[in-house]
Amino acid sequence: MKSTTKTWIKNTLLIGFLGLLGLSIGAQAQQKGTVKIGSTLALTGPLAATGIVHKIVGELAIEDINSRGGLLGKKVEWVLKDDQSKPDVARTLYEQLITSDKVDLLMGPYATGAILSAMGVAQRYDKVLIHHTFGIPNQAKYDKQFPTWALGPNPEKTSPGIVFEAVSTLPNPPKTIAIVTSKFPSIYFMSLGAREVAKNKGLKEVLYLEWDFGNKDFGTIAARVKDAKPDMVWIGDIGAEGIQLLEAMKKIDYSPRIHTHIYPSPGLMAQSPEADGAIAISLFQEHPPFTANKGAAEFVRKFHEKAQAAGLPYPLVEVQAATSYSAWQVLEAAVVATKSMDDVKIAKWIKANKVDTVSGKLRWDGENNYGDDLMRVAQLQNRKWVMVYPKNVAAPGVKLEVK
Repeated sequence: MKSTTKTWIKNTLLIGFLGLLGLSIGAQAQQKGTVKIGSTLALTGPLAATGIVHKIVGELAIEDINSRGGLLGKKVEWVLKDDQSKPDVARTLYEQLITSDKVDLLMGPYATGAILSAMGVAQRYDKVLIHHTFGIPNQAKYDKQFPTWALGPNPEKTSPGIVFEAVSTLPNPPKTIAIVTSKFPSIYFMSLGAREVAKNKGLKEVLYLEWDFGNKDFGTIAARVKDAKPDMVWIGDIGAEGIQLLEAMKKIDYSPRIHTHIYPSPGLMAQSPEADGAIAISLFQEHPPFTANKGAAEFVRKFHEKAQAAGLPYPLVEVQAATSYSAWQVLEAAVVATKSMDDVKIAKWIKANKVDTVSGKLRWDGENNYGDDLMRVAQLQNRKWVMVYPKNVAAPGVKLEVK
């Protein structure tokens, strides 16, 4: 009887121990679970040349976050899908990310059209959407969306304004302008703004033309620009469109003296001889004072390594890469500060706080959750993008140059 009692006691203690062990293992497994962050990018289609930059940055950001222990002690998993450069595909995929993939958090896609689609889905499910390349602030009506593309609430005025300020400092500033533009939503929005700003600056418009997004035949447009003989060409482009137009101009022995671009693919343009001297708006280039921003120097080093390993034609950090990484910095900062993955808490914290990023200090307490306009003017010189205006942020020893 005593033996039976002892055996029962031992078995009971063993079962209890195994139960506690099971609870401990279960708790550890829960602690070691993953945080799933879902997004899409233009990995194919006309925007893929820039989309790949955002993919490399996202991979780097996830590696950095996980090297610091992940989010709330959990490893981060990035659930990435290809939206094919199509806003309607992005909309469907963000639905899948939330309903089928059950992601915890969202990250925005690349380019305004896809972001607007993602924003609608995020609003339907009350999810925070941090995004890095949205170009029409007045359409960002959702209160839980937060941009890191820091162009202020009125970029249709301020972005063309700073470009025209920059070229007005040239020894022989332009007096006439041709404006040719894609109908891609944010590009079209900015180009229409440029028409008004140019007029107010006293520039005479000698040509205005539009093309459908996805157009590949720029011969006629190039010929029209050449015939108009403008001092300056405003090219409302995204992705490879600007390069295609410049190549079409070369075929008819024409090269604009001053040409400015809105959202070109930085890497493709840097590799094109015809693009040397191109002007674009930017908020980061990898030189002082920008490399002093939070995490910037280390980000530049790591991006070089990862971009070169991926065979990226332009393995240097420019505005697309920096703004993309800033979005991941903001997401990490909000989760860490709130100690939560609750979208309501995260949105409330972002709205009320500033975050130091590689792009600079960002805030979202202005109109449509936009803050300061941090855009400056960069130029492609000797196949490298450098900031040229204003003087206080220009690369050491560098100034705006034209033919």
